[in-house]
Amino acid sequence: MNEPSVERPIVLLRKTAARIAPVRDTPVDEVLAGATDSFFAAESPLGTVYVAVGQEGVRYLDPADSEEDFARRYRQRFGRFVSPAQGYEVADLAGKVAAALAGERVDVPLDLSRATPFQRRVLHVVKGIARGEVRPYVWVAREAGTPGASRAVGNVMANNPVPLLVPCHRVVRNDGSTGSYAFGSGEKVRLLRSEGVEPEEISGSPYVATPTTGIVCHATCRNARRIQPHNRRAFRSVRSAVEAGYRPCKVCRPVAAA
Repeated sequence: MNEPSVERPIVLLRKTAARIAPVRDTPVDEVLAGATDSFFAAESPLGTVYVAVGQEGVRYLDPADSEEDFARRYRQRFGRFVSPAQGYEVADLAGKVAAALAGERVDVPLDLSRATPFQRRVLHVVKGIARGEVRPYVWVAREAGTPGASRAVGNVMANNPVPLLVPCHRVVRNDGSTGSYAFGSGEKVRLLRSEGVEPEEISGSPYVATPTTGIVCHATCRNARRIQPHNRRAFRSVRSAVEAGYRPCKVCRPVAAA
């Protein structure tokens, strides 16, 4: 499937070395001594976002109202200070982030060192969901090696530290409905539509099979998109499709809900 053409956003890098106090009334000398991470701003489908960088890559992404607000949130979440990055410090990473936020297939290094092993597995699985496709919580749980942990997957998505780079908006409820999103269900629908997904088409019938191959897929699987309209058979669950004689696609690997 060809990727849609999108205009790469401009990454905004501040060149001041001034520290920002993430907690109100924090002494200036304490902030200067404790600032260890850096951040920069970038344009994204959610508007301007701030991107904090840890030792291994991007640690946090958030569309905060201001730099000060972002710094406070970062301090509260990670217990660390941040300062605006010098351009040369993050130029390469900022370019990759800009490309990824524009919809290009770019591997952006992430710093998930503060996440638990389970959270890292889930985030790694979700990072691999392609643009224009969605997967249900039950699928993410199985791919992460924890079948039946749909609820726990939902909690990880709700606290995803790097949205868009780990596209949690592409994870939907097991019945195909979009569900909640940290930045609002309306934003989730808008993001999916911008990627070629029509939420109304998958809600209630998230699986599609065809008698020509005898295979059932996720409705947004690249193979399912090639099925001719007269050969499309919609199903509410993998189980019902299997009972009707279809076998799961080996590419998108649909899984029956527990």
